[in-house]
Amino acid sequence: MLEALLCELEMQRHYLEGRPIETIYFGGGTPSLLTADEIKRITETIYANYNVTDLKEFTLEANPDDLDTAYLKTLKTTAVTRLSVGVQSFRETDLLYMNRAHNVQQADYSIKAAQDAGFTNLTIDLIYGTPGLTDADWQYNLSRLTALQIPHFSAYALTVEEGTALDHAIKKKKAIPVDAAQAAGQFEILMAQAPLMGYDHYEISNFALPGMYAVHNTNYWRGVPYIGIGPSAHSFNGKERRWNIANNALYTKNILQDNTLMYENEVLTRVQHLNEYIMTSLRTMWGCDLDKVRNEWGNEYAAQVIESSYEFREKKWLIEKEGKLIVTNAGKLFADRIAGEMFADEIK
Repeated sequence: MLEALLCELEMQRHYLEGRPIETIYFGGGTPSLLTADEIKRITETIYANYNVTDLKEFTLEANPDDLDTAYLKTLKTTAVTRLSVGVQSFRETDLLYMNRAHNVQQADYSIKAAQDAGFTNLTIDLIYGTPGLTDADWQYNLSRLTALQIPHFSAYALTVEEGTALDHAIKKKKAIPVDAAQAAGQFEILMAQAPLMGYDHYEISNFALPGMYAVHNTNYWRGVPYIGIGPSAHSFNGKERRWNIANNALYTKNILQDNTLMYENEVLTRVQHLNEYIMTSLRTMWGCDLDKVRNEWGNEYAAQVIESSYEFREKKWLIEKEGKLIVTNAGKLFADRIAGEMFADEIK
C-alpha cells in the first residue's frame, strides 16, 4: 500500500496544475499505524512533486491507543504539525457501545502526552446522540474540552451505517437504536455551550478557539482544489471531481503491476458549481455571499438563490447580513434540507 501511495503521488503530480499546497491531511483508515519513517517517505515524495512553499498545516489522524510517548516522540521528527485524535467520548459506556478500541484513560492520556510532546495544535472528534448519553453526560464531555485545553473539535450525531457491526446489533435487538430527538436536543446544547467555553461555531460540525480554525477544512468549504491519494480518495481540481476505486487489492495491483490508476470522474457544470457553493457556504458562519453569486454566476442565478431563501427567512432559519445568507442556530438543525431546496436550476 505504501509503495502504491508513493507511485500515485508521482502519477498525479500534474493534477493541480502547479497550484500551491496549503495543507496536507493524513486521514481515513488509521494513518497513525504509519511509522515516522513511512510518513517521512510520503512527505518527501509530496515535497518533490508538488508546490509546498505555502504549506500552513500538516494534520495526522490518530487513534488514542496509538499515541504513546514513544510514538509521539518519533512523530515530532516528521513534518506533522497537527493531530486529529479520534476520542469520540470521555465516557466508557459510549466507547463500548461504539466498539472503540481505546478506553477513557487512553483518551485522556493521548491528549496530555501529545501536548507534552509539543503538539499543541490538536483537534478531537466527539459523538452525541449515543443511546444512554444523557444531556448531563454530554455536557460533561464538552467540559473536558476546556479542562484539557483543546483548541479545536468536531462534533457529530451518531449515525448507523448499513452493514456495520452496530447496524447488525441493532437489527438483532442486541443494541439500542439511535434516537433522533435526543441527538437534536444535544446538538442544541452544543450550540449553546460552545460559545460560553470560547469556541466559535464556524461550521455545522466544527468549533474552534479564535485563530485556531482548521485551514484544511476551511479551504474545502471555500472550494479550493485538492488532491486525494489512496483507495476511495476524492480529488477536485476546479473543473472535475475524481474518486479512486475503493478496493485496496485492486488499487495496489493496478498501480504497481499495471502502472494505471483506476478512478471515476464527473465534470461539473456551471450550475453544479453554484450548487456546491450554496451547500458548502451555508454550512459555515460566513454564509453564502450574494455578491459572489452575482459576480461568478450572474444576476439570474442570484435571483433564484434569493427567491428560494425567502421561505427559510420567514421560518427564522436564515438571515441576511451584509449581503450574505447565514443559517441561524434554529436552521442548523435543517441545514441539509435548506441547501437542497435552495439549489439553483440550470438557466438555458
